[in-house]
Amino acid sequence: MSLSGKKIILGITGGIAAYKAVLLLRLLKKNDCDVTVVMTGEAEKFITPLTLQALSGKPVLRDIFSDAEHNGIIHISTASEADLVVIAPATANTIAKIRAGIADNLLTSIVLATRAKIMLAPAMNRVMWENSATQENIEVLRNRGFIISGPVSGFQACGDNGTGRMKEPQEIFNDIMAVLQGPSVPPEHERLLAGKKIVITAGPTVEPLDPIRFISNRSSGKMGYAIAEAAVAMGAETILVSGPVQISPPAGVKFISVNTAQEMHDAVMNGISDADVFIGTAAVADFRAASVSPVKIKKSAQNEELDIRLIQNPDILSRVGHSEQRPSVVAGFAAETDKLETYAIKKLKDKNADIIFGNDVSDKTIGFNSDQNEITVFSKDGRIIPLPKSSKKELGFSVLRLIAEALK
Repeated sequence: MSLSGKKIILGITGGIAAYKAVLLLRLLKKNDCDVTVVMTGEAEKFITPLTLQALSGKPVLRDIFSDAEHNGIIHISTASEADLVVIAPATANTIAKIRAGIADNLLTSIVLATRAKIMLAPAMNRVMWENSATQENIEVLRNRGFIISGPVSGFQACGDNGTGRMKEPQEIFNDIMAVLQGPSVPPEHERLLAGKKIVITAGPTVEPLDPIRFISNRSSGKMGYAIAEAAVAMGAETILVSGPVQISPPAGVKFISVNTAQEMHDAVMNGISDADVFIGTAAVADFRAASVSPVKIKKSAQNEELDIRLIQNPDILSRVGHSEQRPSVVAGFAAETDKLETYAIKKLKDKNADIIFGNDVSDKTIGFNSDQNEITVFSKDGRIIPLPKSSKKELGFSVLRLIAEALK
C-alpha cells in the first residue's frame, strides 16, 4: 500500500525539536503525501513558516481566524479531510491541553474536530516527561486511542541525558507508515477473531529495592506487542497490559501501563471477567523485595555484603488458569535456557493452561530484544507444533491462528 495522496496534518508545537519536523516533512513529501502544516505561535520561535511552506508546497496554517476561504471554520474543514494528524514535537503543554480538551489555538481545535487517528511524538526535558502529571496525561490519551511515538532516551538540548528526546524523523515516519498501512493480514486470518476479547501481557515487570534500584529482566515486549497488533488486525477487542518498554503500543488496543508484578496481576484479573482469551507473554519477576527502602541504600566500609530478602510475586498465569472467571483459552510463554520441552509441559499442567509457547532464550539470535523468534507450541491435547524462525510480527499471526482453532 502506497502513502500517495494520504492527507496528513503535521502539527508543530514550541520545542527545540521543531527543527526535526522539517526532516519529517521531507520524508512525507518524498512519499507523495498531501501534507498540511499547522504551527502554534510558540513553534514559530523555533522555525519559520516560510521554510515549511516551501517544503510542503502549501500555506502554513497558524491562525484559526485568518483564512476567509474556509468561512471562518478552518479547523473543521481541515480536520475533516485528514487521514492522520501527527504532532511532532508534542510538548508537555500541548499534551496537557489535548488531554483536557482545551482548544485555544488552531492545532488543538483541529484535534478536537477530527475523526482521524492522532499520533503524538512527545519531546521535552526528562524531568517533565517523568512528572506524574505528564505520565497520567499520556496514559489517558493512549486509552482514548491516541498513538504515542516515543520519546526516546538520549542527550537533550538542556544538557540533561534521559528519556524525553523526540524520536528521529525516520522512526516517526516508520510509525506513520505502520498506522496508515496497518499490519499485513494474511487473507486466511482476516476477521478470524471478530467479536472476541483478548487480554495480553507484555514486557518485563520492575520490582523496586529502593527509590533508585530495582529487579527486572531483559524483556523488550516485542513479542507481546506483535501479538496485540495481530489481534487488532484480526478483529479482536484487545487489552494490552504492559510493563515498561521502549516501543509504542499498537493502534487500536486498550493499553494499560504497569510496573510491578502486583500491578500487572491486578490489571489482568480486572480485565479477564468477560475475556475469551488470555495470553501471558510478559516476563514477570518471580520475586520481589520483602521490604522496599524508602531511601537509597548506601554502601559503606562496614557494609561489604548486602542481604535482600525476597518473597514470591503472584503467579499471574496460574491464577488466571485456575480462576472462576477463567477465559475459554489460557496461553502463556515459557522462556527457557535448557530443557525447554520438560519445563514447558510442566508449566502447561501446573498453570492449568491450554497452550504454552516455548522459546529458547539461550539462542541470542531470537527471543529477548530480537525482532525474530522461534517457538515450539505445547498444547494440553498433547500436540507439539514447531513454529520456525521468523519475524515476531509473522509469529503473532501464527500464534493467534492456533488460539482461534482452540476457541472452536
